[in-house]
Amino acid sequence: MTRFLCRTATLPEVEQILDWAADEGWNPGRDDAAAFYAADPQGFFVAEVDRQPVAAISVVNHSESYAFLGLYLCRPEFREQGIGFALWQHAIVHAGGRTVGLDGVPAQEANYAKSGFVLADRTRRLTGTFPTEALTLPLAAQADFAALACLDRAATGVSRERYLGTWLRNGPTRRTVLLREGANVIGFATARLCRVGVKIGPIVAPDAAAALHLAHQAAATMAEPLAIIDVPDRCAAFGALLRQNGFVEGFATARMYRGLGPDIGDTLHAVATLELG
Repeated sequence: MTRFLCRTATLPEVEQILDWAADEGWNPGRDDAAAFYAADPQGFFVAEVDRQPVAAISVVNHSESYAFLGLYLCRPEFREQGIGFALWQHAIVHAGGRTVGLDGVPAQEANYAKSGFVLADRTRRLTGTFPTEALTLPLAAQADFAALACLDRAATGVSRERYLGTWLRNGPTRRTVLLREGANVIGFATARLCRVGVKIGPIVAPDAAAALHLAHQAAATMAEPLAIIDVPDRCAAFGALLRQNGFVEGFATARMYRGLGPDIGDTLHAVATLELG
C-alpha cells in the first residue's frame, strides 16, 4: 500500500490544485486561487506521497453553520488506492458540526449519499455567446460591499463575507456589475476570466429578465464573447431565457447537503462557482 500523509495545503499548492482542475477540464478562473484561499486558509487539503501532493480536497467554512466541499481531485496514477477517500475523511473533520454542501457529478451521487449527503437540486452549466453591447451598468465599489453581502446572504442563505471580500473585488480578470433602483442596489453579477471564456456568477437579481441583463453586462466588462453560467434548476425561468438566447447545456451537477441545507432565496439565478458554492 502506498504511504501518504494528509495535511493542510498552502496557497501555492491551491494554485497547483487548480492547474490539476484545468487538466480535468474544469476550466477554473485565472485568479481563483487567491479568492478561494481568502475564504478559509485552513480549508484546503492535500495528500502527499514522497513529499509531493497527489490528491486534494477543500472543505471551506463560510460561516459558523455552513461549509462547502469541492476541489476533490486525485492524480490519475494514484487513484484506486484509497488515498482520495482517506483525504476526504481527514478534511471533512474541518467542518465540525456545520452543514456541508457540495456540487458533485451525478455519477458520484450514491457515493456521496453513503457519507450522509442528500440531493437538494441540480445545477446546469449553460454556455453561449452574448452579442456585443456597451457597458451601461456601474461597476461595484468598496462602498457597495455591505449591500452586496446583504443581497448575497438573502439569496444564498449563507453569510460568507470572507469569500465575497475577494470574489467581488474588481481587477484585470474579475468585474462585478450592479443593478440599482434609485439609490438601492437590487442585484449584481460577477464575471471572471477563465482558462477558456468567462464564467459569470453569482448572479443575484429580482427576476429572470434582470438576471439576463446583469449577465450580459457582466460579460461586456471582459470583452469576451464566450460566457459560462451555472444555473440551478430552481431558476428555470432564467435557464429558459439563456436557452432562448442560444445557450446550450454542457453538463449538470448534483447539489447535495449533509445536514440542513440553507434557505436559498428566489433571487439567486446563478452560483458563483461549483468549487466553493
